[in-house]
Amino acid sequence: MHPLEVSIPSFRSEGSNMEKGYTVFKIEVLMCGRQHTVEKRYSEFHALHKMLKKSIKPPEIPSKHVRNWVPKVLEQRRLGLELYLQSIIMENEVLPKIFLDFLNIRHFPSLPKTESCGSFETESEESSKLTHQPALLFLRDPYLLPVTNDTFSNMVIEGVLRGIFYPDFQPR
Repeated sequence: MHPLEVSIPSFRSEGSNMEKGYTVFKIEVLMCGRQHTVEKRYSEFHALHKMLKKSIKPPEIPSKHVRNWVPKVLEQRRLGLELYLQSIIMENEVLPKIFLDFLNIRHFPSLPKTESCGSFETESEESSKLTHQPALLFLRDPYLLPVTNDTFSNMVIEGVLRGIFYPDFQPR
């Protein structure tokens, strides 16, 4: 699956009267934990569909001819357009540039789907190595000394604790 999610949570009507008015759909784009919003008219979806037909087989787009002023019909169109965008993402291994431009995505990872969305720049092997120190793991509480007469195990635990908490400690 692509590291990209889209939804159309809402729409609004623009224009002064119903005959000259139009509907704007709010598209929320989530990619690699970053979200942005794009607003598009149906005519822009239709233009996208025509362009996509040149490179891929896009899913069906909701009907162009509807009565824009009927809320129930607009809600069905919103759901249809949302499904349209999601289907393009799900059905295509490589997303067309025209589709990414439509969603205002400038940098899309060309990494295999299983990799993360980190930097899109080519990383050297040095920069991808861990830079932190390994952590110590105790199988039991290191402050509780074992109830045994074995002085060697106590000495090891005491040395480890001193090394961690008192690295500048000088034995006498």
